[in-house]
Order: sequence, then structure tokens, then C-alpha cells
Amino acid sequence: MRHYVSILEPGKLLAVLESIMPLIWWITCILALSMVIMILVTFGLYRRMKRFETSYISLQTFMKGQEMDSLLQDYMHRVSKLEQNFEKCSARLTPIEHNLRSHIGRAELIRFRAFEDVGSDLSFAFALLSQEGNGVVLSSIHSREEARIYAKPINGGQSTYSLSDEEKEAISKAMIGQKI
Repeated sequence: MRHYVSILEPGKLLAVLESIMPLIWWITCILALSMVIMILVTFGLYRRMKRFETSYISLQTFMKGQEMDSLLQDYMHRVSKLEQNFEKCSARLTPIEHNLRSHIGRAELIRFRAFEDVGSDLSFAFALLSQEGNGVVLSSIHSREEARIYAKPINGGQSTYSLSDEEKEAISKAMIGQKI
């Protein structure tokens, strides 16, 4: 069995290095190399810092020379005012919308000929409804001798009374549309 002597034994390594060059020169070379590496790293970090500083300054003064901090504070103040204004408007609009939903906002008129012997469309069905479909439908039946007017209450688009086809059509057309 062969035994190999390791060159890395502390005593032998120093002897090999000493035979090439004095130990003090080895230490000096290692320190010099370390200093060169540190100087290069420092130079690289300095360049990165300068680029960051340039970017930061351009970011700070990007709008007409104003600083970004003051701009952000100004915008935050404006947003705060807008939020307060929005809350005030919302508080005012809520009762108005509630009121609007209960008032008549939908109307539809359907004219028709009730009898064949009457010359034109003098009869009508007129639906007056709120946003929720509550209100009244007025009907007028016109003949040669007389005209009769009927009123029927509407709740949710329906009536407890029987409705004619024309009244149903007037109600359905009045119900079409955007709700508030």
C-alpha cells in the first residue's frame, strides 16, 4: 500500500511557499490583491450610488422643478377634500334618491279604438308609475254618446283590479327603463 504525503500539511506547505518566495511577500501579495478587489467593489458601489442619486434627483424634480414630497402632500390634501365632499354629496343624495323612487317618474300613453263605429283612436290608457312600479293607470273609453274614465291603482306593476290589454301594455311600457 502506498502512502501519499499531502502537500497541504501545514509545515510542508509553508516550506514549499518559502522555497518559491519569502513568506512576507506572499502576505503582501494577498493583502494587495484584497485591497485591489475592495477598491474595485468600492468603485462599483460608488458608481451605483451616483446613478441612484441622479435618478432620485430627477424623480424629485420631474415636474417644473417641484419636489415630489410637496406634490404628494398636495395631492393627498386634495384627495382628502374630495373624500369629504363625496361624503357630503352622498349624504344629500340618499334622501333625494329615496324621494325620487316614490314619485312618478314613468309614464306611458297608449291610444286605441275601443269601438269599430268610432272614427279614430280617441280611447286611451295612461300609466303613471313611480320607479318601484307604484301609481295609477287611467283609462278612457270613448264612444259616440259618451266617454268614461276609469282609474285603477297599481302596486309593483300589478293591480288588484282586472286590467284591459291596453292598460297592461301601458304599464309594461312604463316599467321598461332604468331604475334609480
